Amino acid sequence: MVSTRYSKDSLLRRIRTIGDFQFGKGAGEAIFPDGCTFQLSTTGRIRQAHLDGDRLATVRAQDGRLTLGIAGALRLAAHIPPPCYRVTVQEDVAAFIADGKNTMAKHVVSADEEIRAGDEVLVVTGEDNLLATGAALLSGREMLAFNYGVAVKIRQGRGSKCIQER
Repeated sequence: MVSTRYSKDSLLRRIRTIGDFQFGKGAGEAIFPDGCTFQLSTTGRIRQAHLDGDRLATVRAQDGRLTLGIAGALRLAAHIPPPCYRVTVQEDVAAFIADGKNTMAKHVVSADEEIRAGDEVLVVTGEDNLLATGAALLSGREMLAFNYGVAVKIRQGRGSKCIQER
């Protein structure tokens, strides 16, 4: 860990503020509990937040927004009610998406209408089981209107074993 002029409490407040800005009030505290550890850049900025060895999120250098890891996505999904930031897909493609394959628009069953292209989203089954997290390439309405193309570029999937555990 790189030494920094910021305290651990200050780093935690900073990343929680980013979470609240990006996902709504209270999301920062839900994603980043008190026991978080941080990986810092050489300039002392937050790069990643971890909890018990699992990556919760990475702070993108270009815009300061969060990209979620599976651990962070699970915590966010438990905090925000459906359909917020969720893209629901057909059951027959769930295993492929959980293994990290991109979500095609023709497989989207429903999507939060507030999703904008570029937003970090949760890809779920009809029963709200988290499959993956990624970046929306289309708005929520476009995901439902289009029959071709990639709707969500998957960053990280849970693995097809999460489908079998249900």
